[in-house]
Amino acid sequence: MKRLLPLALAGALFAAGAQAQTLRWSSQGDPQTMDPHSQNEQMTNMMNGQVYERLTNRDRQLKIVPGLATEWAQVSPLVWRFKLRPGVKFHDGSPFTADDVVFSILRGQEKTSQINNYASAVGTPKKIDDMTVEFDLPAVNPIFLQHLNALWIMSKSWCEKNNVTKPLDFANKEESFTSLHANGTGPYMLVSRAPGIKTVYKRNPNYWGKIEGNVQDIVFTPIENNGTRTAALVSGELEFVLDPPPQDLARLRNTPGVKIIDGPENRIVFIGMDQGRDELLYSSVKGKNPFKDLRIRKALYQAIDIETMKVRLMNGQSYPTGSMTPSPLGSYNDPAIESRFPYDVVAAKKLMVEAGYADGFEVQLDCPNNRYINDEKICVALAAMWAQLKVKVKVVTQPRATYFPKLEKYDFSMYMLGWGGDVTDAETVITPVLRNNLGDKGIGFYNYGHSRDDVFDALAAKSSVEPDPKKREELVKAALLRYREQVTTLPLHRQVIPWAARSNVSVVHRADNWFEVGWVRIGK
Repeated sequence: MKRLLPLALAGALFAAGAQAQTLRWSSQGDPQTMDPHSQNEQMTNMMNGQVYERLTNRDRQLKIVPGLATEWAQVSPLVWRFKLRPGVKFHDGSPFTADDVVFSILRGQEKTSQINNYASAVGTPKKIDDMTVEFDLPAVNPIFLQHLNALWIMSKSWCEKNNVTKPLDFANKEESFTSLHANGTGPYMLVSRAPGIKTVYKRNPNYWGKIEGNVQDIVFTPIENNGTRTAALVSGELEFVLDPPPQDLARLRNTPGVKIIDGPENRIVFIGMDQGRDELLYSSVKGKNPFKDLRIRKALYQAIDIETMKVRLMNGQSYPTGSMTPSPLGSYNDPAIESRFPYDVVAAKKLMVEAGYADGFEVQLDCPNNRYINDEKICVALAAMWAQLKVKVKVVTQPRATYFPKLEKYDFSMYMLGWGGDVTDAETVITPVLRNNLGDKGIGFYNYGHSRDDVFDALAAKSSVEPDPKKREELVKAALLRYREQVTTLPLHRQVIPWAARSNVSVVHRADNWFEVGWVRIGK
């Protein structure tokens, strides 16, 4: 039976689609903010990426190509020089210059920025002239360009005019002009923003580059309900859905007027545990923290039936792994790193007894319910698997808008997180996510569980500044093997991302799950 859209939503979508070359699309989630430095989250980055640009860009194969910079050179081991693109203007008409680059990098290094680990990694920006910028590094950065490619450029004058020279503090629910407004140099301009309801863009008539697609207007409507989102696509009220439900894929593949575009994503989905506190916030265990015990962490790991999860829950749309890198390229495809500890409930129960928890314990698992494929269902399935160890798990799920601020406040005992994007190098996860969270700028910021392993951390730190590729590979592998042995997190799988579109819509599926509207063509 076909599910119908609510009347108001259907009317809004119909009205928005009345014009030719209007792209109406949807996802279960919504961008968190229009401030491009405040939140480092895929949907937020992707939406802001239609408006804001970087010095470099990614092509269809994720290769780095010129963006707001036309050329660059490493003039010495610790200095990079960039020539900026002339004639570029922000959406408000102001010219793009080196002042905007220096301002944006420094803004990205602020404490309220979630890209500060990348911004800090590129060193100190320095204006040479209006069209030239240099970066002075404190140490060699083997993946400097990868870090730079995560940094959005904002207008210095616009930020000063609107009192937004620092990124808004999303975790503490700060609101600022950048919550709902944007001013970039990109191919599309923000028209209106109604969080949780609708976000509208129009094509930038003065864009410096070539827009390969034919989309003139964008209307994004978040639709949390899977059935409603699918029905809107089937009925033609949407042209594109970023996250069709896995259970609907077989039907959609055989639905006239609809097509599925499959592709693997560079993203690892995992479970983290609070290993910093001496007593967990949400647990029946008092006076100590069971997650500080390697035997408990490994028991939970070995009780995960990952193959059953892949077949029954993910419909085969996942790649189980024991690695914490978003792409197997990050682990150099090393089987010793990629392999999982075996699923073995008997061994897991034995570990529980050895650790003094033969009768298990109670604990809370926090998860998003609209961020990763089947995120809530995965957490419920894990709870059932861990019940075999007499670990009683209370699953608490929230939308991404409230879930991620909760993580930033370390208000959990266990949590789900995914990490990935366009960078396949291990550094993209090692420094921000895996290293010790000691409050250092950018290092271990996303190590929400506050795990600490000085042996791993020392190896990781050396790998981040080693210029020799072979020596660096050895350091990266040693660090990842050490991390795996300590079972610091519970890796699950890398996602396979299916997109769904109307048959007349052409899109480019990138491995970072990036939907570039400038590449979209809508046919008759």
